[in-house]
Amino acid sequence: MSLDELKDNMQKTVDATKRSFNTIRTGRANAALLDRVTVDYYGAETPLKSLANINTPDSSTIAIQPFDRGSMNTIEKAISMSDLGLTPNNDGQIIRLNIPPLTSERRKELVKLAGKLAEEGRVALRNIRREAVDSVRKQEKNHEISEDESRSLQEEIQEITNQYTKKVDHLLVEKEKDITTV
Repeated sequence: MSLDELKDNMQKTVDATKRSFNTIRTGRANAALLDRVTVDYYGAETPLKSLANINTPDSSTIAIQPFDRGSMNTIEKAISMSDLGLTPNNDGQIIRLNIPPLTSERRKELVKLAGKLAEEGRVALRNIRREAVDSVRKQEKNHEISEDESRSLQEEIQEITNQYTKKVDHLLVEKEKDITTV
């Protein structure tokens, strides 16, 4: 694994962590909240965003307009069963989700969830680091590189890992600030 590949893989992990953070509710309506919701559509788990038009007409409402009106009930059920804690309102044409203001207790839960997602990102970064270090050690064992080269590469891999871990930590701080801001 080259250092460029390492950086690329770590950046993908940071981006995935950022997408995970977008699915956590803050006080405002955001269509990204529904990214993790999947609907059992004719026997296949299908992402909600591929079954409906999703928009935010105002800061406290998400409007979902299904392409197929026959899927209204399954979409409604999928939203109810999700961990969002939102109750869908169906008027036969559009499903509306009212985003209530967050209680301080719910904000604390969401901060914990964000911390958990950040830790998952850090674990993924450490796994990438471990793979890269193993690759370097294997090269050293096969006498493809010297012991000194191996040591310096491992140090460089650790520095890169630290940089990307700081990015995840920075994302966490921003998300916590978003969640706790009333």
